[in-house]
Amino acid sequence: MGAEPHNSWRDTIASALDWWDAAGVDMLVEDEVRDWFAKPAPLRAEPQPAPAVAAAPATLPQTLPELIAWRTGEAAPEAGWHTPFITPVIAAEAAWTIFVDMPEPEDRETLWSGPAGALLDRMLAAVGLSRDSVQLVPLCFARPLTGQLPADAAPKLVELAHHFLSLVQPTKLLLLGHAATRAVLGPEAWPPELRLHDVNRYETTTQVVATYHPRSLIERPAAKSETWKHLLLLSRGPSL
Repeated sequence: MGAEPHNSWRDTIASALDWWDAAGVDMLVEDEVRDWFAKPAPLRAEPQPAPAVAAAPATLPQTLPELIAWRTGEAAPEAGWHTPFITPVIAAEAAWTIFVDMPEPEDRETLWSGPAGALLDRMLAAVGLSRDSVQLVPLCFARPLTGQLPADAAPKLVELAHHFLSLVQPTKLLLLGHAATRAVLGPEAWPPELRLHDVNRYETTTQVVATYHPRSLIERPAAKSETWKHLLLLSRGPSL
């Protein structure tokens, strides 16, 4: 018969102890009780420093070039929208200042480059004006991805718009659409009436008329006749 298998429990334990010793285990117990069946604690990521954000100046710039530079920089309310900044169109001794809510979807470098801009050109031509004789000032210097004015940014944008218009000092101000009208005249001024408002807010007396945005006129051509009356009112005064 073959030899009996070697089955010494002492030798087995000694072999196991030798293996653990070679693995670096030098004690049989720990000072602290460990629950070997507990789930391991999740790894905690190291805290990351908050991204640097440009701080707003204590006082807003007091010249148009400086204000435009700041309004298109990292501290502007629109800086986090990830859409292009579109600067206002400023003209020396402009006949009108036109205040709108935001750039159009087609705008990439200049305001009003799409269908709404083409309609605006025809509106201006009807009262003897052109792009060269007006200023275009947006409430938002970039277009939100949603195409809607963010409610949380609106108060700051309105404050900045008033400061911008104070530097422009418009004598005749045309408000296009609900957001622009609300920013200057308040919510009670919408829908627009055939009314000329005298506003003493922008370092001068400004004649203000609110009307429908060209975007709305493209969708609702019936409102063009009312808008035509608004344009005549700002152009020729309330005597008509």
